[in-house]
Amino acid sequence: MQKWLLAPSGVGVAGWLRWKTGQSMTGFGNFENIDVDKVLRGAGEHFARVEEIQKGMAALVGRARDEDGLVTVEYTSGGLSELDLNPKAMRLSSGELAEKIKMVVRDAARDLQEQIGTVMGEAFGEEGNPMRYADDPDAALEQIREAGAAYDRTFEDVMGELDRISRRLDL
Repeated sequence: MQKWLLAPSGVGVAGWLRWKTGQSMTGFGNFENIDVDKVLRGAGEHFARVEEIQKGMAALVGRARDEDGLVTVEYTSGGLSELDLNPKAMRLSSGELAEKIKMVVRDAARDLQEQIGTVMGEAFGEEGNPMRYADDPDAALEQIREAGAAYDRTFEDVMGELDRISRRLDL
């Protein structure tokens, strides 16, 4: 049966290993100096920022109007939220009116997407802005492949290091 011991808070991984074994651990690289409490605080701050961004995005509204002022649209994250037709729009044929409405809805959706891109750029910086891939899915897939490869390398490194630690501690 595995017995788990908890070290005092804030000691980090190396501190826990010293506390558990009574030995000074060296040779762990940056892994030795990880402050788990600091990592958790940082994650909490990150999640709070994401929640704030989500609330801000819910308030965004894309707006558009055709050049004649006959069709006005508001578009939110839930889709089309307002459609106003000037009474003069009823003089158009049904086909012309339908085309105007579709065009203005596309423009309002594009306006909303630009606003979201701006908010994301402010929150994550332009390099980390996930919206920069909205118009370039191939770049997004390449980024995903690179992230997957980096994850695989990191996972293998961590597992190798944990295996080495386990052998050193005779666990």
